[in-house]
Amino acid sequence: MNPLVTAILISSLSTGTIITMSSYHWLFAWFGLEMNTLAIVPLISKHHHPRATEAATKYFLTQAAAAATILFASTLNAWTSGQWSILHPTTLPVTLMMLIALAMKLGLAPMHSWYPEVLQGITLPTALLMSTWQKLAPLALLLMMSNHLPQNTLLTLGLLSAYIGGWAGLNQTQTRKIMAIF
Repeated sequence: MNPLVTAILISSLSTGTIITMSSYHWLFAWFGLEMNTLAIVPLISKHHHPRATEAATKYFLTQAAAAATILFASTLNAWTSGQWSILHPTTLPVTLMMLIALAMKLGLAPMHSWYPEVLQGITLPTALLMSTWQKLAPLALLLMMSNHLPQNTLLTLGLLSAYIGGWAGLNQTQTRKIMAIF
């Protein structure tokens, strides 16, 4: 890949994260998340290999489903309350839809089945980028919403992720899948 294209993709990846982390409006947060998704897909499929193409397709479809859920929940929130603020989700269904979508974007259990498969099909530097930088924006949104999320649900998601990750990692021999599990 051309170094100029790589530099543009990396800068748009960081710009998307900064937009998401600094926004208080759901539409801008969604735009930043989509910018992240569209910037990393070419980096995933950079090596023309069938596994890389499969990983990019799985990643794109999963992230598109999560982004559509975020957009639907934020529209529902704006419809019921008249505001697009991230800090004030209004109803429990809106809050739970946001939690499910952000858990899918983060690769938390039980919405994690796509994550080890995607990491297995990409290169190690891209896997490290996806396991660290790609998690910052959804985690920031989750932290912004944490006052309005049911604490039992967050605790259950955390414990379920730790339990499934520990259990699935016991019999795993592939390093990238172990990285994805933990």
